[in-house]
Amino acid sequence: MLEQNSYHTTVLLNEAVDGLNIKEDGTYVDATFGGGGHSALILSRLGAKGRLIAFDQDADAWRNKPDDDRLIAVTENFRYLKRFLRLHNATQVDGIVADLGVSSWQFDTPERGFSIRFDGPLDMRMDQRAELTAADIIKTYSEQKLHQLFEQYGEVRNSKQLATHIVSQRKAMKIATINSFKTMIGPVIKGLPHKYLAQVFQALRIEVNGELEVLKDLLQQASQSLKPGGRLSVITFHSIEDRIVKQYVKRGTWDEHEEARPTLKAINPKPIEASKEEVKRNSRSASAKLRVAEKI
Repeated sequence: MLEQNSYHTTVLLNEAVDGLNIKEDGTYVDATFGGGGHSALILSRLGAKGRLIAFDQDADAWRNKPDDDRLIAVTENFRYLKRFLRLHNATQVDGIVADLGVSSWQFDTPERGFSIRFDGPLDMRMDQRAELTAADIIKTYSEQKLHQLFEQYGEVRNSKQLATHIVSQRKAMKIATINSFKTMIGPVIKGLPHKYLAQVFQALRIEVNGELEVLKDLLQQASQSLKPGGRLSVITFHSIEDRIVKQYVKRGTWDEHEEARPTLKAINPKPIEASKEEVKRNSRSASAKLRVAEKI
């Protein structure tokens, strides 16, 4: 087994697992196994009859899988939560944790294409079996679609100018790598380049992996799969995700025109954030927000 922090330094580890109120004989779900940090802590609090069902679509993550009969590994996206809970005779569970961040391993592996720090293929697929890559989006999306993508998912301030520039340049330039893409958009970067590129990459990653729709699927299925009194711990890393989680817990829907039908109640009225000590140890935890909710 890899050292847990060689794949991913788990954020808000104790806070997220404490929020689940672990019962020794309970059944729990780690929707994002990643480096296995949350799973390891949950297993340490479970008794012999406890069960943990862990999901991760990234095959690399499972190199951290512990040798523990109480753990059931599901190599799929957590959007299939209900389907696999049924498969494993666990339609109602006691708690679910989801850490929505990109793993340290994914960020630090150049060939995965997540980080602006390295050159590598412009990829960003969390599931290598998927077809759509970030390069495909840059090459094929219309100007309007690119504008909408960068504005909504990256909150890029000159998203229209960026989209126009990409469409005007992409026929003349071969866009397959991170460096070629950075070179292409260099003339339209506004403000601090690092921050700007981070916003652009975030938008592409969300689109490649359908992250917001997948999160909505998770929240709906989690609320249906929890026992009354069961807990949900969700860690988000940007304001778009946090708003979705907050809205769903509060109203049970994202549609402002629909009548509220909450099935969860917030345990912490404000999101829990990483301590100064944790941020000092792991700078990626600075943007993390944890919301804990209980099934009504």
